[in-house]
Amino acid sequence: MKNVLVILFLLLVASGYAQTDTTQQIIAGRKNSIEQQKKPYVILISSDAFRYDFADEYKAQHLLAFADSGVRAASMIPAYPSLTFPNHYALVTGLYPSHSGLVHNNFYDPKTGRRYNNNDKKAVADSSWYGGTPLWVLAEQQQMLSASFYWVAAEAPIRGINPTYYYNYNKLIPIHRRIAQVGEWLHLPDEKRPHLITFYMSDVDDAAHKYGPDSKETGAAVHFVDSVVNELVKVAKQTGLDVNFIFVSDHGMTRVDDEHPMELPVIDTNKFIVAGDGILVELYVRPGADVQGAYKKLTAGAKNYQVILKKDMPVKLHYGADDDRFNRIGDILLKPEWPHVFKYIGKTHINPGWHGLDPYLVKDVHATFMAWGPSFKKGIKPGSFNNVNVYNVVTAILGLKPNETTDGDGKWAEKILVKQ
Repeated sequence: MKNVLVILFLLLVASGYAQTDTTQQIIAGRKNSIEQQKKPYVILISSDAFRYDFADEYKAQHLLAFADSGVRAASMIPAYPSLTFPNHYALVTGLYPSHSGLVHNNFYDPKTGRRYNNNDKKAVADSSWYGGTPLWVLAEQQQMLSASFYWVAAEAPIRGINPTYYYNYNKLIPIHRRIAQVGEWLHLPDEKRPHLITFYMSDVDDAAHKYGPDSKETGAAVHFVDSVVNELVKVAKQTGLDVNFIFVSDHGMTRVDDEHPMELPVIDTNKFIVAGDGILVELYVRPGADVQGAYKKLTAGAKNYQVILKKDMPVKLHYGADDDRFNRIGDILLKPEWPHVFKYIGKTHINPGWHGLDPYLVKDVHATFMAWGPSFKKGIKPGSFNNVNVYNVVTAILGLKPNETTDGDGKWAEKILVKQ
């Protein structure tokens, strides 16, 4: 009996460790080709929910100074829905969510009958959910090493490839260790040194959701991120390498009416599968259900939200039937009108800070784009642009050759990069 208890204990420990693995994952046997060793370096930093105006509003002195020495966009327009997972993946694939297959943080796949949920670690690490070619996959395919201290989908072997160096996402590793790891990567020998590094922080998103975008807690999180970026720049300078920095966010954040959340309309779950969240509810039709009848009934009772058939979604959102390459967008969409949100199933509390809304109607969900380093023009402040163009900026700097058509183009890269 004692031996059985010991075995059970060890299994529990192993299970807990697997869920909070803080060790660096290294793919053995890879090295940069001689040609790639001569290429520049890019550190792509994301601060989740760092709204386009947060640097000014909270006086993020280091970021503002870095941006003044390089490029700062008026704002970066996230893909719809303006959610974390679809937009982080859009940044590194150059694809709108409807084209990459990662259409929401929480969605249903009618083809397989499975659900994707961003809190499900097994799903997140399952490469079958992800279309496109992330930047690190493209780099590795072309014998350029990459590293990731967190990024959406970096844990999944997309096209059979992870970054050479990466960490499974968790919040247990202290920030000073993360910063030091970037320095260690940049001090590796030429053949082992990553030329593309992704680095993600959730602090602003955590604070802005819980306390609202205009709270002192959000301001403190902005200052924390500002200091982290400054330390990353210091670490890079110590290497003597010419490193390019791109600082982005996936989306912004807005204040919603959390005191009067809307109740979801009555939905017959025998006829529809429900997914999404309080900012965008997706209804998937079961076989034999009357879509038009349900649409008319839902429309008749709609107040402070729109009921939209997938085929009628605005073209500019790239979220309609014609764009739905993986057939993962709901057949009927319930789209709240700012500042309203749904009190979603299973939720007893609604946060004051939200995103996910239409970026063409709510500017608060616009994201940040700042960049500096030897590959960027100095002191320019171009207008707003769509985030799918970041992919082209990175491939242009690193001299990578895209192997498929993306939704961005090279015009934004030409506008902000120094001609080689």
